[in-house]
Amino acid sequence: MFDSLSDKLQGALGDLRKKGKLDEEAISRAMREIRLALLEADVNFTVVRDFVARVREKALGDEILKSLTPGQQVVKVVHDELTTLMGEGESGLAFSKFTVILLAGLQGSGKTTTAGKLALHLRKQGRKPGLIAADLQRPAAIDQLEQLGKQIDVPVYRTDTNDAVEATRSGLERARAAGLDTVIVDTAGRLQIDEDLMAELARVRDEAKPTNVLLVVDAMTGQEAVNVAQAFNERIAFDGVILTKLDGDARGGAALSVKAVTGKPIKFASTGEKLDALEVFHPDRMASRILGMGDVLTLIERAEAAVEEDDQAEMEKRMRAGQFTFDDFLKAYKMLRRMGPLQGIIKMIPGLGSQLGDLDVDEQQLGRVEAIVLSMTPLERTKPVVIDGKRRIRIAKGSGASVEQVNQLLEARKQMEKMMKQMGRGKMPALPNQQAPGGNVPSATRKASSKRKKKKAGRR
Repeated sequence: MFDSLSDKLQGALGDLRKKGKLDEEAISRAMREIRLALLEADVNFTVVRDFVARVREKALGDEILKSLTPGQQVVKVVHDELTTLMGEGESGLAFSKFTVILLAGLQGSGKTTTAGKLALHLRKQGRKPGLIAADLQRPAAIDQLEQLGKQIDVPVYRTDTNDAVEATRSGLERARAAGLDTVIVDTAGRLQIDEDLMAELARVRDEAKPTNVLLVVDAMTGQEAVNVAQAFNERIAFDGVILTKLDGDARGGAALSVKAVTGKPIKFASTGEKLDALEVFHPDRMASRILGMGDVLTLIERAEAAVEEDDQAEMEKRMRAGQFTFDDFLKAYKMLRRMGPLQGIIKMIPGLGSQLGDLDVDEQQLGRVEAIVLSMTPLERTKPVVIDGKRRIRIAKGSGASVEQVNQLLEARKQMEKMMKQMGRGKMPALPNQQAPGGNVPSATRKASSKRKKKKAGRR
């Protein structure tokens, strides 16, 4: 979602980073570009005006202009102000002996799916969640919630009634009797805000007496999401926001505006369609991603969640010994898939995201590599040295790949094992200009290689 904004902000700050000395003209030029970038991202105009004014004031301070690295200091100011804009610090949920979470929002914002994602997130935190079906307006909403409940092994309480208040009351009683400590109430939405919607929500809220009221907002709606949030806040006084569809291609204005306009923090962000694609929203980490600084903490958290402790210890042991078989590859590949799209992982690595941000990662190519590995026998995966010419032909036919692609993968494994042996001896290996296994050299690699060749030719 933030790709376009990220590129423009990094472009606006790029020249400042390189300069050893700043003047008012350079800062004013950068502020104009930042203002345009934010407005094009559909950020609220008042929010943009105040944001740029604060950054400009701090950037022109003596502490910045007289520092040894004024350009870097301005980037830090922008990072800090972006963090403040989205809400300083992580804003978690409030918990009690019996926690009730009420989800509100317009129809189509993703409330029902978010209810399932939130239940899974809470279950992973060690809580005993349940789901209450109080959306009696949308056809099949209750059936959808029940299907989600089955997938994540969380009970769903439905009541044969047309009264949302009665459905909520019944669900709460049954959840308490079942010994649950948390319930999530999925309420009805409309295509637009109307009096009936708000009146029903108010009645359900009064019945549920929720510990947390969360507004589910579709980030794809831009500034309109902020108007929706304002209207809901006036009527039901929600505690925080869950942004959905943050993996979409919208411009990101909602994420940067909703906290500043409503004063309510963003608590969670949905980053994909899968039920585990719900993240706690960290404003400082999001600001770092937008400015191309990476997000190491989230990357570590995803890696820890994706790999089992036993596998982690075993893989670390083998890496230290400089061993890397195709069985290790399969484990690593599955771990990567659980961490999310590879393009997103690359952007979380400081430095690498800004260099390879435009690299088109072909997820199908990784699938082709997996097919090649799965076409090998257990012996071949464990001891790749036994793979001779005849075996390579058989593996190629079995995976639908060419012999050349099989050869590339075998060579890539050798390089990986060599790098691991160097790392095991405490050396930092140089990354080889390796052809992508099972495919062509990435365009970014080709361009970098071409530039190096031209420089060498020039020196000659």
